[in-house]
Amino acid sequence: MTVAVEDMTKRFGRSDGAAAVESASFSAREGEITTLLGPSGSGKSTLLRLIAGLEEPDSGRVLIAGKDVTRVSPGKRNVGFVFQSYALFRHLSVFENVAFGMRVRGRSEADVKARVEELLKLVQLSGTSARFPSQLSGGQRQRIALARALATDPAVLLLDEPFGALDARVRVELRQWLLEFQKKTKVTTVLVTHDQEEAFELSEHVVLLSEGKVVQTGTPHELYDRPKTPFVASFLGGANVLRGSVRFGMAEVGSMSVEAPAGTAEGASVHAFVRPHDIRLVKAEPEEDSVSVARVERLTRIGAQVKVSLELADGEPMTVQMSKVEVDSIGIEAGDRVLVDLREAKVFVEDYSI
Repeated sequence: MTVAVEDMTKRFGRSDGAAAVESASFSAREGEITTLLGPSGSGKSTLLRLIAGLEEPDSGRVLIAGKDVTRVSPGKRNVGFVFQSYALFRHLSVFENVAFGMRVRGRSEADVKARVEELLKLVQLSGTSARFPSQLSGGQRQRIALARALATDPAVLLLDEPFGALDARVRVELRQWLLEFQKKTKVTTVLVTHDQEEAFELSEHVVLLSEGKVVQTGTPHELYDRPKTPFVASFLGGANVLRGSVRFGMAEVGSMSVEAPAGTAEGASVHAFVRPHDIRLVKAEPEEDSVSVARVERLTRIGAQVKVSLELADGEPMTVQMSKVEVDSIGIEAGDRVLVDLREAKVFVEDYSI
């Protein structure tokens, strides 16, 4: 089942106040995971609740399998919803939690038993039917919440930050599990997250939001390598932002020069977005006096990666990400002088706010 959101707007409170979601449009393809990605307050969860029917839009439409369901009640939209907080019934066993929706719909006991057993096997928790939520780990509870959402055979699965309350190790494990799970079920899934790594690992299609608006959609590769706006370039990958202007077709940013966008006027103010891993460092010779020389302020080792904090020649800070092997081969330490080579930068004319 496909999901389409068309020109959706939702405001809370005053009608002339800022919109939680404004003129949002996107499509989620059948049988794939589409992720709504963005910072806190960007409208991701509100948009998901609008799809589910838990909120009513001020304008716009929601279509599931081509059918307009904008004014259809949540119970009749044939969607399954999984919350970050699991929302399991604490006084019911695992079996009864999964069976709840089917019992409400009047399914026979034989059907309920067979379906619950099938789903518990699917989420790899077959031996837990008699347990209560308090007897399960966070990861197990989230898988039970997924089983419950699937019990009524929804056409669409909606996941609102499903791994947000879990520790890092469990999140990584559940992401891999969800990928395998989705391959088996082929249920159309819309996932909300603020975690870029999670979005890129799980999704074939990403919808990036900012301040309630859809700013770019596409594959993870398209968004990361071909950002259309400064916000996209700055949000994805934690880019350094360098300010400058155009001289003879080159953007002079900080103490360095990179190619300016074609047709940019001479003297135009620009911002260049450079991701930490798109910077190469070379140890400077003692007598080196280039504008590309920076000082190493601090090295922070995080596992196999090293974050190198620099101060550029003009006093601006810059963060570089390198492997421990690279850092060791160069032999740099705090206080050293290094030459900075920008391997790739995304340059935009300064007519925006980040």
